Amino acid sequence: MIVIDGSYGEGGGQILRTSLTLSVISKQSIRIENIRAGRKNPGLQPQHLTAAQAIASICNGRLTGDKVGSQTLEFHPGNVRPGEYTFDVSKIKSSAGSVNLIFQTVLPPLAFSRKPSKVTIRGGTHVPWSPSADYISEVYLPTLARMGFPVQYRLTRAGYYPIGGGEIEAEIQPVNHLQPIDLFKRKLGAVTCYSAVSNLTRSIANRQMAEMTSRLKQLNIEPNKVIEEYESPGIGTFSFILFDGGDVKAGFTSLGEKRKSSEEVAGDACDEFTLWWKSGMALDKHLADQLIVPMALANGESSLATEENTLHLRTNIWTVGHFLQTKFDVQGNPGEPATLRVIGNAGNGD
Repeated sequence: MIVIDGSYGEGGGQILRTSLTLSVISKQSIRIENIRAGRKNPGLQPQHLTAAQAIASICNGRLTGDKVGSQTLEFHPGNVRPGEYTFDVSKIKSSAGSVNLIFQTVLPPLAFSRKPSKVTIRGGTHVPWSPSADYISEVYLPTLARMGFPVQYRLTRAGYYPIGGGEIEAEIQPVNHLQPIDLFKRKLGAVTCYSAVSNLTRSIANRQMAEMTSRLKQLNIEPNKVIEEYESPGIGTFSFILFDGGDVKAGFTSLGEKRKSSEEVAGDACDEFTLWWKSGMALDKHLADQLIVPMALANGESSLATEENTLHLRTNIWTVGHFLQTKFDVQGNPGEPATLRVIGNAGNGD
């Protein structure tokens, strides 16, 4: 059994999710201790518990310690069974736990199961500390598609903090192996601003769009503009900026909050975009750490350049090292722009 210290490095739910994914793929049992030990609410929260139970359900695995607040979890994986699955964070506790973090956990094992699968996940689709549904559909999955992950993803309704209630559906096609990818250079591309509201006046979306457009013009960028009204059981709004440079994509999301003006919502997304834009690097900092597992599972050498060598990135590399003999070469100081080369070990079912 592989024993993993869940408080290492960034010390969040990412260690748990990566460990669960690779436990199934490598067929190795795990024990994770000190789960989220340094957080305000340590231990497993509903979205983490849903991810663990989702992984167990797709492979008939065994869990011990799978309850809210638990800081120790044991998992013994079985064989993945492709099929149709539905996972709902609210079955554990009414919350806006991220559907997309759960989706990222079950995606690789289902993809390597050699038969199609369909997953429906209910909870939060646009919530703090996790990729939004727009980021998944416009940045993350198009990048994975270049590696050989064919996935159809659809947002059926949006879910915001605090009640959630959103839903995504994904159809996952089987793959035999993943191709390495080169995301080292940023080329010219199009910038699109998205502004969306749910059960709020459209004028809020218009104000967010006006602020994003004004800010980007200061960078000599004339963006495309998309305003949406998403169906949702709750109330919410967000701004999203997408850079599409063909092979290289980047995304920046800011969520509405009580007492946060439309201009502030848009401004936060613009601030993140500007930092990435001026760095000159290819990937935003979030995509870089989300690609660690796919790159580690690919056949051959992948490379990327990112705006920041984050603690999330380094923690995910550390976690992968418990399961795979992947070689990582990171060049760049913590908190600064960095390059990464990954020599995958084809540990993906070939």
